[in-house]
Amino acid sequence: MAKVIVGMSGGVDSSVCAYLLKEKGHDVVGVTMRLWEDDGEVCTRAGHVGCCGASAVEDAMRVCAMLSIPFHVFQLQDVFRRKVVDYFCDAYLHGQTPNPCIACNRYLKWGAMLDKAKELGADYIATGHYARIERLSNGRFAVRNSKAAAKDQTYVLYNLTQEQLARTLMPVGDYDKEEVRGMARRIGLLVADKRDSQDICFVPDGDYGAFLKRELGRERLPKQGNFVTTDGRVVGEHKGIVHYTIGQRKGLGIALGEPVFVNRIDAEKNEVVVGKNEECFTSSLTAKEVNHMGVERFDENAVYTAKIRYSDPGTKCRVRYVQDTGIEVQFEKPVRAVTPGQAVVVYEGDFVAGGGVIC
Repeated sequence: MAKVIVGMSGGVDSSVCAYLLKEKGHDVVGVTMRLWEDDGEVCTRAGHVGCCGASAVEDAMRVCAMLSIPFHVFQLQDVFRRKVVDYFCDAYLHGQTPNPCIACNRYLKWGAMLDKAKELGADYIATGHYARIERLSNGRFAVRNSKAAAKDQTYVLYNLTQEQLARTLMPVGDYDKEEVRGMARRIGLLVADKRDSQDICFVPDGDYGAFLKRELGRERLPKQGNFVTTDGRVVGEHKGIVHYTIGQRKGLGIALGEPVFVNRIDAEKNEVVVGKNEECFTSSLTAKEVNHMGVERFDENAVYTAKIRYSDPGTKCRVRYVQDTGIEVQFEKPVRAVTPGQAVVVYEGDFVAGGGVIC
């Protein structure tokens, strides 16, 4: 049997992951990464259930004690700030909407944790993600949709490398959520009914604007600017581009006699472009920082399915290469609110073929 480092968030999924691996006879070690210092007042106000702060450490430690497995805490706040928080802030300054969980997966939950696993002489790392890892007939590793369709987390795993996938186990992907909670209750885990974390761990109340103001300070925070229509008319004043995202309708504070939505954010001009709902649809997008997972290269004649956000059910598409490192995704029917900074993830059947950052 193998020695496995399990990333423990203090939640039910990672706890059951550790239990399943121990039951299979593996030498299991639980670890929690301290990535961010909880803001107690904000967390309490938001009713936040964190995955990387003090409360996560306490719950994970209790679970490991009950399972009689060793437990370690890794202090990775500096790496997290550099790879995730700084990226998050920079993306908003450039009029984009980032996905920090994807960056955290690549650089912390896999990159840093694999480094720690090597130090501890472990063969694999494991997580409680709802996804499965398989080796395809072409020899490449890919994540596959989990049994629990409603909880499937393959979208946020698209940029893992072949080396990372080859050394990762995801046993929870073979179960649905209720089965996982049932196992946790059956073995008496204290976290069996702990609710899932929903928000970004370092913005527990969901107020991105307030977080960016604290992090960047008033001097760096984008100032007020104009709302303009898609035909160039100035129709109001916005409170700063970091407060808006593509497709947004609520909270604009302008009345034009008909519903309007954020169509585009122009960071250089400090403008938020608004238009009718139908103007938020497009038939294609381009993406950069492409990661090939299940395929070495996209087949430009093949039909894939692409998702442009976590909750997206997916749309049939074709993929072609543009310039040296980018791709263009052409959809069979228009999709709504393509958002720069988010990921487009391309699937071949149940498997992730690859993806990139929407630009």
